[in-house]
Amino acid sequence: MSGNGHPSARQLRSRLTHPVIDADGHWLEYGPIMRDEFRKIGGDAAVEAYDLASQRVPGSLKLSVAERRRRRVGQEAFWGSPSKNVMDRATAMLPRFFYERLDDLGMDFSVVYPTAGLGYHRMQDTRLRRAICRAYNVFTADQFRGLGDRIIPAAIIPMYTPDEAIEEIEFAVKQLGYKVLMLGGLMRRPVPALAEEHPEASRFVEWYDVIGIDSDHDYDPVWEKCRELRVAPSFHNGARSILLRNSPSNFCYNHIGHFASAGHAVAKAIFFGGITRRFPDLNFAFLEGGVGWACMLYADLIGHWEKRSREALEETNPNHLDTKALLDYVKKYGREEVVERVSRGEGLDGDSNSRLTGGVEDLDDYFRCKIEKKSDIRDLFVGHFYFGCEADDPVNAWAFNSRANPMGARLNAIFSSDVGHFDVPDMSAVVPEAYELVEHGLINDDDFRDFMFANAVRFWGEVNPDFFKGTVVEKQAAEVLARNATSVAR
Repeated sequence: MSGNGHPSARQLRSRLTHPVIDADGHWLEYGPIMRDEFRKIGGDAAVEAYDLASQRVPGSLKLSVAERRRRRVGQEAFWGSPSKNVMDRATAMLPRFFYERLDDLGMDFSVVYPTAGLGYHRMQDTRLRRAICRAYNVFTADQFRGLGDRIIPAAIIPMYTPDEAIEEIEFAVKQLGYKVLMLGGLMRRPVPALAEEHPEASRFVEWYDVIGIDSDHDYDPVWEKCRELRVAPSFHNGARSILLRNSPSNFCYNHIGHFASAGHAVAKAIFFGGITRRFPDLNFAFLEGGVGWACMLYADLIGHWEKRSREALEETNPNHLDTKALLDYVKKYGREEVVERVSRGEGLDGDSNSRLTGGVEDLDDYFRCKIEKKSDIRDLFVGHFYFGCEADDPVNAWAFNSRANPMGARLNAIFSSDVGHFDVPDMSAVVPEAYELVEHGLINDDDFRDFMFANAVRFWGEVNPDFFKGTVVEKQAAEVLARNATSVAR
């Protein structure tokens, strides 16, 4: 038994009738070796990019609170890796040790994302960005080689232009054998008007391109390439230390909710951009932000469609205002000065300003999704979006609450250990912690199976039926996909 009276991760796993898939672990890249290898792989540009990225957070932490406040620089993370628990630190650093410890952690299979590399694909300089992404993917593939039956890494894909994304996707998948891709979803862009009218100030003001909607670039070729190569896009975006999360003194203020905020923005853009409608055979994952924001977004999408669809907008169409009937009410209940102004038609929806629509392409904001009924929203959202949830988040239960979610929906929460980071002081406690949702009666065993195993299988396996071939969960994953195919056929 574990120290808190619960079964150990290994004991708990032995009682389960299904495997456990970790959809989002992290490794701690060892900087000195990574830098040396980057030079061999990508030359001076890769090393320059590595040095620039490595200096960003320490540079912020070297400033005083007063100086960060003066510059409006956010307080960044400090002491972010396991230290007291030396075994866990070594596990996160050494892929082969992680592989060896999986049984003790109660996991059968793990997909590992970057730590240092989480932001490489968002570097502004194109030359440096391309060099460091290529170097990182080559380096990481080599570090995890030979472990693919139980642990595989994610490649990082720059998305500042569709062309660079497609080139790196093809290289990562075809040349390096990657099956998991982490795409960028919040591209920092200059504001055109400022660049034209105030070029000296332009570099200080940016907007964030969420790639699904209102981008200057057409990313459909990227989704088409993902479909062609049978890879499901995943996003591990953050919004820390920007906009409303930019405290110069409090890291937790900046950190809480930032993954959810970024996931919300990109998922909403992909939905409104009609991408799940045009690419119905792709799934998309948004990692580490939990699922609470997704439940609210799903409900909001339905609520707004009921009020803002093209048909619903007729309720507020100024052409339908009966000004004579309104004037009758005003004469009966209004003051004299109101009657006088209404009689002249002032301030009513008949004036020109009330008829403005902003020149949008279509008054129905959902037109790209081709929504005809509420269930279309459920199918396009719930059917294609997956949400990485950490074990200690009790809100995970919301995903499975079909009584609370509109139209009885169950959202696709996928277990994400986040091992390797500060919020996991004991790797061996993660799986038992996730099981507390069952112990507390918040979800049942079938929900837990979906959370810890089946949803991850569907996320990757629906796009690539061979994803789990050659892994220790191959047989059980195939059974999930076969049942899924039978259900769809019905």
